Amino acid sequence: MNVAANTLRNNWKRAEVQQLFDLPFNDLLFQAQLVHRQHFNPNEVQVSTLCSIKTGACPEDCAYCPQSARYDTGLEREKLMAVEKVLEEAKAAKASGATRFCMGAAWRSPKAKDMQYVTSMVKGVKDMGMETCMTLGMLSAEQATELSDAGLDYYNHNLDTSPEFYDSIITTRIYQDRLDTLDNVRSAGMKVCCGGIVGMGEEENDRVGLLLELANMKEHPESVPINMLVKVEGTPLAEQADLDPFDFIRTVAVARLLMPASHVRLSAGREDMNDQMQALAFLAGANSIFYGEKLLTTPNPEANKDMQLFSRLGIKPESREELHTEQEQNEAIADQIVEAKMDQFFYDAAN
Repeated sequence: MNVAANTLRNNWKRAEVQQLFDLPFNDLLFQAQLVHRQHFNPNEVQVSTLCSIKTGACPEDCAYCPQSARYDTGLEREKLMAVEKVLEEAKAAKASGATRFCMGAAWRSPKAKDMQYVTSMVKGVKDMGMETCMTLGMLSAEQATELSDAGLDYYNHNLDTSPEFYDSIITTRIYQDRLDTLDNVRSAGMKVCCGGIVGMGEEENDRVGLLLELANMKEHPESVPINMLVKVEGTPLAEQADLDPFDFIRTVAVARLLMPASHVRLSAGREDMNDQMQALAFLAGANSIFYGEKLLTTPNPEANKDMQLFSRLGIKPESREELHTEQEQNEAIADQIVEAKMDQFFYDAAN
């Protein structure tokens, strides 16, 4: 099956996706690299930093997640981070080379009282000239509009796995809940960051099903994170058998072929990937990473190690046009911090 000349499609059939998974490994990577070069500079990788703005005590029962209140993982619970602190983290991320700042909160969905603080975070990070992304759980149409009006660029809400395997991983919400949130995000005018996790005990046909769901959305997600399970003691998947690294690379390559214009991101699990495996993933079409020491609550390769690998491979971070001069950014940040301190005072008093 040759898809090197593939244009954007949203009508993939399961048999076609399975055919891609069945290709000899070298043929699959060759086709993925050809498609990748049609849409992107093959030697650039988009760099994002992820900050946990509210950690732990989530009521959901996602079997992979150390932030679930249902599992004893030793994770220290933390309340919503002060806006000022988030902006300091974003400034440091930008200084280290990140062009997108992602903020994650361990909520089923945000409460009304929290929205003014998360929108203040968005505005502050935007004023630094960075792209903004958030993952806060399920969103209503009104909440999605509020975030969009604040200037949020991307909203992350993963499908996690195939519809058929979903109930084996999560029982506190249904697959349609996730699709409804994604519809609300699109309707509000934001870009979608949506992918899944592999290595949770699913079969290959579940990886086919996950990518089929993503590729047949009316609009492909602009960002598609492919996570490899991070096994955390205390979660139901702590003893899950390791995924074959070649199965992970195949998933990345098929994602690239199905969604040729999307950024495919190496997300959770990079700490357990050696340099050779990451290099193969870039060859297979991955062109985005999370950069920094942590992904919410799990380890991530150190930033300088990433830059060393980029140097060895001749890869450069994808650049982003500055939206403001440095002076304008600093003035805007100062205004946001003053406003944030006042908001935080009232938030703390009410909680």
